[in-house]
Amino acid sequence: MVVTGASKSPRAGTSEGVTTTRDDTPLWLFADQLGPAVYGGEHSHREVLLIEATSALAKRRYHRQKLHLVMSGLRHADRDLGDRATLMKADTYTDALRRFNRPVLVHEPTSHAAEKFVHRLREDGLVADVLPTPTFALPRKDFAEWAGERTRFRMEDFYRDQRRRFGVLMDGSDPVGNRWNYDEDNREPPPKKQSTLEVPAPYKPREDDIDEQVRRDLDQMNLDTVGQDGPRLFAVTPVEAKRALARFIDHRLPLFGRYEDAIMGDDWAMSHSLLSVPLNLGVLHPLDAVEAAEQAYRDKKAPLAAVEGFIRQILGWREYMWHLYWHFGPDYTEKNELKARTHLPDWWADLDADAVTAQCLHHALAGVRDRGWTHHIQRLMVLGSHALQRGYRPDELTDWFATAFVDGFRWVMPTNVVGMSQHADGGLLATKPYTSGGAYINKMSDHCGDCAFDPKKRVGDDACPFTAGYWAFTHRHRDLLAKNMRTRRAVSSMDRLNDLGAVLEQESARDRF
Repeated sequence: MVVTGASKSPRAGTSEGVTTTRDDTPLWLFADQLGPAVYGGEHSHREVLLIEATSALAKRRYHRQKLHLVMSGLRHADRDLGDRATLMKADTYTDALRRFNRPVLVHEPTSHAAEKFVHRLREDGLVADVLPTPTFALPRKDFAEWAGERTRFRMEDFYRDQRRRFGVLMDGSDPVGNRWNYDEDNREPPPKKQSTLEVPAPYKPREDDIDEQVRRDLDQMNLDTVGQDGPRLFAVTPVEAKRALARFIDHRLPLFGRYEDAIMGDDWAMSHSLLSVPLNLGVLHPLDAVEAAEQAYRDKKAPLAAVEGFIRQILGWREYMWHLYWHFGPDYTEKNELKARTHLPDWWADLDADAVTAQCLHHALAGVRDRGWTHHIQRLMVLGSHALQRGYRPDELTDWFATAFVDGFRWVMPTNVVGMSQHADGGLLATKPYTSGGAYINKMSDHCGDCAFDPKKRVGDDACPFTAGYWAFTHRHRDLLAKNMRTRRAVSSMDRLNDLGAVLEQESARDRF
């Protein structure tokens, strides 16, 4: 990382993680702590314990490919660490720890429930000590100092402080290019007259004997899962993560920024990095990804707008969501300021994309069904926008995103869904609800041309559910939206519609999307 005029902070867990625990105390790794930031450095001499707990795999209705990734990651870590590692299979973590019969050292897990569980294990003598999480750039205690007594949060403030703290894309005390944010340059619609971005394909790992055995074991376990099985698409080891990062930096980053908000039906990955899984498994450290992107800019291999946009996703948004998860507390998922009461429909929960007519929604749901992954605009402006317009319960939606997406660990989704996507926290995180009519989707995707619905129509058999749904949502929450400077214009526009009554009647009875 290029540091110019700023002091580079240590990685989380490297200094704060020093422990007085005996040198021969084994280190227990959760399935999202599988990288050298956790078991290397001062802990590189320790024996490592890995646990494959059937109860954890069966606890919720996970995507089949997500379970594959978790099990593959655990078993690859066991193989790669050799004699240093012990992989235990048990019904529960507690059963395995009791059989192991030695107190273990563990880093803070990544959910409120798991953190409480670990501290109970410590009281029972099964855990010797709990260390800070080493898989993020900023330690939790440092964010607590930054948050202070704030009652409203702006990601841009946090992001700029992160850039200064870690000396990323800085020229002395100023941002490179004299701009902090190049988001305005990263909103181009998809290129016309081509069906894909025509960029080199993303890194794809080679499945091996471990993956074959994982697939056989999952078949025998007969768990209640969603989605289709398929070839492993994401890195689950540190070596694979380095290859995936290099592939993105060298071949895909230059076009990432321009089209990061665009959607193309025949190009599911576009120029996105596909690094969320290795980041969330802990096999890729965020600062390694940030450093590689910055170096590409310094070496004139990628434009500043693309590099800044990618770094903002990692050092800004991802870190921000992680820390706000802890800052807002375990009751955050219960927030429902818009009083959304509709249960998730079966076709949504079961990932039945073939039951969906609207091309944008069909493609997004099919992406979750087939790969357990869609990119961020499909999550926010298609899936999330639909859920917001239809009033799906934010707690159910949060759980769905956390289980149906391969990168959806428990900490990832509450702030993304409750705060950003569904505005269920009343504006604590986002300044406005994020939804739109079909015009936005028509501009930013290639879906509408082949769709049975017309994005310009509000009423009729071919009325776009997003266009009509937008006005129904605006009417339902007109008082809230009228008070917000960023949304009051929508209310004024709605009041000028001469067919609003027909729109509302139509949408109250709509059962076809």
